[in-house]
Amino acid sequence: MKAEILSIGTEILLGEIVDTNAQYIAARLPGLGIDLYFKAVVGDNLDRLTETIGRARERSDVVICTGGLGPTEDDLTREAISAALGEEPRVDPQLERDLRGFFERRGYAMPERNVKQCWLIPSARAIPNPRGTAPGWWVERDGKIIVAMPGPPTEMTRMWEQEVAPELLRRHPGSVLITRTLKTTGIGEGTVDEMVSPLLKSANPSIGIYARADGVHLRIAAKAPTASEARALITPVEADARGILGPAIWGADDDTFESVIGEMMRACGVTLATMESCTGGLLASTLTDVPGASDYFRGGLVSYQTELKVEWGVPQSIIDEHGVISAECARAMAQAARERLEASIGIGVTCVAGPDEQEGKPVGTVHIGIDAVWAAPQAVSYVYPQGRMATKRRAVTSALGLLRQSLLAYSPDALV
Repeated sequence: MKAEILSIGTEILLGEIVDTNAQYIAARLPGLGIDLYFKAVVGDNLDRLTETIGRARERSDVVICTGGLGPTEDDLTREAISAALGEEPRVDPQLERDLRGFFERRGYAMPERNVKQCWLIPSARAIPNPRGTAPGWWVERDGKIIVAMPGPPTEMTRMWEQEVAPELLRRHPGSVLITRTLKTTGIGEGTVDEMVSPLLKSANPSIGIYARADGVHLRIAAKAPTASEARALITPVEADARGILGPAIWGADDDTFESVIGEMMRACGVTLATMESCTGGLLASTLTDVPGASDYFRGGLVSYQTELKVEWGVPQSIIDEHGVISAECARAMAQAARERLEASIGIGVTCVAGPDEQEGKPVGTVHIGIDAVWAAPQAVSYVYPQGRMATKRRAVTSALGLLRQSLLAYSPDALV
């Protein structure tokens, strides 16, 4: 079965929002045994949208649309599907009753513009959307399927997981492609490739190596008649890869660096505090993206100005001798954070995010210090001149990597 994804909305074409929906769907189609051949972005223009849907329907078995199901005049997905199939949309009485009830339960009268969200054509049935006002459309005619889902990711993902994906799987019980991604840190893409080279000759499962923001990923993909058979093919290859890469592997699949490290801290029974300068609280924000982070994260200090670093415990003598942009200052920030917030571990981050040099240090200079009660303080330093936001994000990832190294060495007997 061949699929095509259409992301609908002028705001995507103009780069005002990032199209995460297409990425989400594309990553899940292989597990349904569906091949994705085309992706497109179409603006809010009825003629172009109608033409694109018609062309997609001619060359693909399944056309998956996201966006354009709102109540406004520029939400044209329903109109375009209707035009492409030559069918007239009409208000479905039950959908209208349900939608008016949705608004009434919230104490509002439904705007009449929203009535278009109650349309159906003869070849369409509504897909429930309990998270919003826009039902999706499942359109089926002449052996071809068009699926239209809302653009907001929280609505789209729920509709996909609960309604669309199970139906597609039921209709196409052929072979499936299952993937397993192992995530590494501390080693480069070329090194990973060399280390696992004996495994790269395999055709099924196949192996791909990709550099990502949180390290190098090793993707193992297997195709088989069923998901369980595909996973059985992956299991021995994964075991071999883990044997080769060892502790460089920090997680798999949907794991995030911060969630895995959080579990490590929870298992060790330790707590963390941070002091950040150039990252402006991004490290603390990343750590607290994990539910339950209060179990181990004590808090963070954003010491953007030098006098605050001193006020919060960084010795003036360190700054006078080495400067704010230094490994010594980063270690002192880590110690100050740990002591002031009464944590087991402190991390300090100082860098030159740009666009100008600081203390004669080039843009992208980063120093990260760590101070744990069970080990001597240490710091890592590097230069990453990739722009302000990239430098900040890289500093956070590096800080998490340094924290992981420290946690791997943790033992109650190692307390100093």
